[in-house]
Amino acid sequence: MTATSFLLAFGQGLLLSLGLIVAIGAQNAFVLRQGLRREHVGEVVLFCALADAVLVAAGVAGMAQFLAGRPDLARALAMAGAAFLVGYGLRALWRCRRGDALRAQAGHPALPRGAVLAQAAAFTLLNPHVYLDTVLLVGSIGAQHPPLQRLAFVAGAALASAGWFVALGYGARLLAPLFERPRAWQVLDAGIGLTMLALAAGLLARALA
Repeated sequence: MTATSFLLAFGQGLLLSLGLIVAIGAQNAFVLRQGLRREHVGEVVLFCALADAVLVAAGVAGMAQFLAGRPDLARALAMAGAAFLVGYGLRALWRCRRGDALRAQAGHPALPRGAVLAQAAAFTLLNPHVYLDTVLLVGSIGAQHPPLQRLAFVAGAALASAGWFVALGYGARLLAPLFERPRAWQVLDAGIGLTMLALAAGLLARALA
């Protein structure tokens, strides 16, 4: 494998992963919120980045073919993901009713690390788009490369995910002065809640189609 082919495969994985991950979604909204609250940010960023890397590697290694032939599994994932998003969305809408519920410096208790990571796992693994985009699409494209170039492709995709989650989680702190206002938290939670419910509706429509 030449250095040029290695870099081309690396760049393809990097750009493809960035193109898919840089969008408003449940996982990104969760990472942003944890970054604003400054709660277990490192653990959440690390989990999301590692999960993406594992899923891309699994897709390139052949998981895409496994999932493509099992529509019932995809439907079950969609139903489970929709149920989770509905619950989280309704909780976010409930929180936004009170302006002092999410003050950044107030005495709002932080969730334990285990509970936060469980939520991160749910947003990552119960989201069918993760399997459709990360495993099926990215995996099928990466699998077209020769074996050594596949490693470069996976490395590029993993680096893109890691860089994005680091920027999202830690870059959120730049917005901290704005979110010292209870009203800003109300708007954020309202947006998150509506986004989650819209995503859940889309998943249910796909599952029932």
